[in-house]
Amino acid sequence: MISSIWFGALEQGLLYGVMVLGVYITFRVLDFPDLTVDGSFTLGGAVAARLIMEGYDPWLGTVLALIVGVGAGLVTGLLHTRLRIAPLLAGILMMIALYSINLRIMGGKAMLSLLRLDIIFTDVAALVPRNYAVLALGLLVAAGAAYLLYIFLLTEVGMALRATGDNEQMIRSMGVNTDSSKVLGLALGNGLVALAGAMVAQYQSYSDVGMGIGMIVVGLASVIMGEVVIGNKTLLRTLMAVLIGSIIYREVIALVMWLGLPTTDLKLFTAILVVLAMASPIIKEKFRPVKLTER
Repeated sequence: MISSIWFGALEQGLLYGVMVLGVYITFRVLDFPDLTVDGSFTLGGAVAARLIMEGYDPWLGTVLALIVGVGAGLVTGLLHTRLRIAPLLAGILMMIALYSINLRIMGGKAMLSLLRLDIIFTDVAALVPRNYAVLALGLLVAAGAAYLLYIFLLTEVGMALRATGDNEQMIRSMGVNTDSSKVLGLALGNGLVALAGAMVAQYQSYSDVGMGIGMIVVGLASVIMGEVVIGNKTLLRTLMAVLIGSIIYREVIALVMWLGLPTTDLKLFTAILVVLAMASPIIKEKFRPVKLTER
């Protein structure tokens, strides 16, 4: 029983890890507080679920979820760069708009069930043992996304993206179009988030209009926990920390639920985790032993 709980948390950690990579791009790389994530996660799940219910190939639905997620991030980027709307407000506006859009995609229903329908994990189960289908695909997609992101961030365009988040004024003075970098980063980040939403919807066998609520906090918690445990001295190490942080977060949640914490308190527990992770440098400083200097 206990081993199955940890195994399930590992599966979820890998699937949600793709979403955490998207949050890392917007919050860490671009330094852009993008709340579109809460809406684009549901968007990915809604698109995939609706297409699967209509009889389309689940792989097609998953790929289209990625594409529409890119579109959502693109709109947020244009709201900020073209209309000069503040980053936080642009994300909030898009998140609100996506709530209605997601309901329309789902045919006005709050939930779409995928029980007894073929999903991407059904095809994977034909290649590997059924119990390891989710783990195999989750590991493949998460590792593949992290690798491609690593390669991209080392390119000239990727370096410009990182520089935009580090010092926008300096990189702009060097002739780089920071607006294009922001739009690209937001599109890429929300595409990954929507892809994760599509996979999670198929994993849990339903898409819910509220499944994205609090995803930005979950993503932040995972990123920060990973950086605290693994570190962020190099790009490769940081990307590994992001994925491991997602797994750690899910394992901690599994442990708390196993200990009997009501599921209604999970959001509160997540918020406390984020606070503790962000305050960890100060906590370490407070409890660091005082070194006495010799005279």
